Amino acid sequence: MTVQINSNYLENYSKNFASKVCDRYYAEKQFITGQDIVQLTSAVQVNFFVIKRLFELWQEELEKLKSNPYFDYRDIAVHEALTQFMNVLSRRIKVERSYLEPLVAAAVQNAIQLATDPVGYYQSEIDKAPESKINEYLKENKKYYKWHVTVISFLVDKTGFGHDRSAYKKAIAANYQAVKENLESVNLLLATLGDVQAFDLDAYLVQEEVPSSPVVEKEKKESESDSSFFDQMGEDTSVKPTVEPIRETPPAPIQNSTSNGKKLNSEDLKSRFSIESYRGMKAILGELSESLAINQRFMFTKELFDGNADLLGHALKSIDDCRDFDQAIDLVNQRYVSELDWDVQSEAVHEFTQLIYRKFAD
Repeated sequence: MTVQINSNYLENYSKNFASKVCDRYYAEKQFITGQDIVQLTSAVQVNFFVIKRLFELWQEELEKLKSNPYFDYRDIAVHEALTQFMNVLSRRIKVERSYLEPLVAAAVQNAIQLATDPVGYYQSEIDKAPESKINEYLKENKKYYKWHVTVISFLVDKTGFGHDRSAYKKAIAANYQAVKENLESVNLLLATLGDVQAFDLDAYLVQEEVPSSPVVEKEKKESESDSSFFDQMGEDTSVKPTVEPIRETPPAPIQNSTSNGKKLNSEDLKSRFSIESYRGMKAILGELSESLAINQRFMFTKELFDGNADLLGHALKSIDDCRDFDQAIDLVNQRYVSELDWDVQSEAVHEFTQLIYRKFAD
């Protein structure tokens, strides 16, 4: 049996995703800015891949100017003036829908490849780099890599590592084997796409029978400084979408996840919580993403979400978008219980589901 990529599904999914995102953003606006792109969707890697492509186009524009044979672009005054001009230009990103939509579609495809095949994606990045400047290329682009970054980050600070592309590619493959057990779940990464459109991993990775073949396993506000917009792209990915997510009814599960048989039962939870009575239990909560106490946020992050505060924030926002308690518990079961190996009898799970119940209590 072998795993094949369903390129038709990927292409159609990416186009539909981009269309939905643009439908909701451009409903009231004609242009999008760089800062709005950074916060465009809940899938932070998609947002940063759009910015990465704009950075590449920005560099191409600079090279076009420098290729003009009639002027001395090596002159220090010209160089400084040109750098300042390009930096100012980068802070004036202004993109119409017809130009943004294909950028988003391409970014979605790249993000899915990175989530499902980090070795293949990062090796393709090595192919893009100039032979003599691979390390510089990685350093320049590291800020745009938000998923599975540990697969490649170890190379960035190793100046002079390897002398050709092959050495870099082999190092990436070897490092993946060393860190793969600690990488974030593919299903959890792809779940962030679900705020726009659920992604079916089984439809994307198709298993086919092949006789006598082994199984192949695929595993700040805008600053008016002298720096460019692209230099301002930091490592903080805890950004919130600027537009309301499109609700999926009901929320579709991410396919192909590993289940250990544990599951929360919404009816049992409702029966238990409905008879509990103590001060505050009946209080109706507003948005969970805004209502958690500091100690609750700390406990849930540490005990339920592997120390990932961004993942907790995304989960709370997704729950807030559910229509009722049953749908919210279905979402928690599908995306988090088995993926993060929750002990459904634990105090943390009890308090987390209790808050969900309070939010949707009549």
